[in-house]
Amino acid sequence: MLVAAAVCPCPPLLVPEVASDAAPELDAARAACADALGVLAASRPDLLVVVGPATGDGTGTYRQGTRGSFKGFGVDFGTFLAAADTPENSVPVSVANSELPPSLAVGAWLLSRTRWEVPVEGFHVGERLPGVRCAQEGRELAARAQRVALLVMGDGSACRTLKAPGYLDERAEDFDTAAARALRAADTAALAALDERLAYELKAAGRAPWQVLAGAAEGAGLDGKLLYEDAPYGVGYFVAVWS
Repeated sequence: MLVAAAVCPCPPLLVPEVASDAAPELDAARAACADALGVLAASRPDLLVVVGPATGDGTGTYRQGTRGSFKGFGVDFGTFLAAADTPENSVPVSVANSELPPSLAVGAWLLSRTRWEVPVEGFHVGERLPGVRCAQEGRELAARAQRVALLVMGDGSACRTLKAPGYLDERAEDFDTAAARALRAADTAALAALDERLAYELKAAGRAPWQVLAGAAEGAGLDGKLLYEDAPYGVGYFVAVWS
């Protein structure tokens, strides 16, 4: 059963080593993410699953210890998916050659800033995966243990300004407003109703992970709170907690 969830943005720029001199621009977002992870820890889960977007329309799982790298963003810096007190040299050999997609690498970096003593796993969901499938995947994740917590990584539209990655699209602000409203209210129906095609056109990578969350939270009776909402770089970023 899902007992808590945190929603965080997943740009690699959230990691200071990647952002370099621009790191202070996302300090408020980092602080909100830290607060959200505190709520997850307080829920005392038996299992924590980090959910994030990836290209395509499939899904994939990652065992504790899987490494992630930011070399693709010009930085020789990496992380790995594990409880904070797990030594890196104890990462199982069987997962040593796997690699987290960028969204889960950012999630793993966030977890490395806190102390976790429960099993941690990763789960990627393709940006084109239909909402019905997303919801079903969420239900299955919620059934993995008696007390499951999700760290859900994903961004809103990338079309809020002329300099945004997807250029300016007049539909973007309304899409992000609807997403923020649903995250604030822990409204699973509203998240499930987000338009898949529109989300893809607006480059909203969070749509599929949020709909996984919607499926996982069905019937859980969680309350929501929005901790952060902004659109730096023309991309919608949200931090929310459900508990």
